[in-house]
Amino acid sequence: MTTTRTVPPTTSSAHHHGSDGSEGSGGSGGSCGSDLATRFAAGDESALAEAYRTWGVMVQGMCRRTLGDVHEAEDVTQTVFLAAWRGRAGFRPERGALSAWLVGITRRKIADALEARSRRATLVATAGSLLTVGEGPGDADPQSALDRVLISQSLTELSAQQRTVIELAFFKDLTQTQIAQVTGWPLGTVKSHTRRGLRRLGDCLSHH
Repeated sequence: MTTTRTVPPTTSSAHHHGSDGSEGSGGSGGSCGSDLATRFAAGDESALAEAYRTWGVMVQGMCRRTLGDVHEAEDVTQTVFLAAWRGRAGFRPERGALSAWLVGITRRKIADALEARSRRATLVATAGSLLTVGEGPGDADPQSALDRVLISQSLTELSAQQRTVIELAFFKDLTQTQIAQVTGWPLGTVKSHTRRGLRRLGDCLSHH
């Protein structure tokens, strides 16, 4: 099942804005930018859409350069604008430009994504070793056996697609490209299911 994503604006919609969120002489600069910021802070939903059209490319570019993954950059970009909209009460147009505020949120969300990536890598290494059934002396360790049971139970909490990609990766030792070939799903879909499945698996394991 392919994740539905908001189509980012074209580059032309943000060509007046620098990569650091500075506003040029056109587009939403000057009084137009102030009007947009005021409407955004006031909760005008059309201002959210306009802000995305204006700065979506800038935000996604920042995410892509740091994260190095287009699909993850798209996810984080949407998280940025959702966080900005939910936290709009904390934005004060008189204290600074909306673009600069968005840049600040973007940097925090990128940091969150990098931290989550590190946690997922640790989880993959741990879960991979626990899901590997061997015949050595370690198999007699009650704690290792319990850990394997907990992970197996946690896998049942995932969606069918998430469970499929994780089991293929752990049990079959397939790469994401190979999983895409086996399942017939686009590589981006496989990456999304893997990322979200590992996040969900980590949440499940943390409650045990």
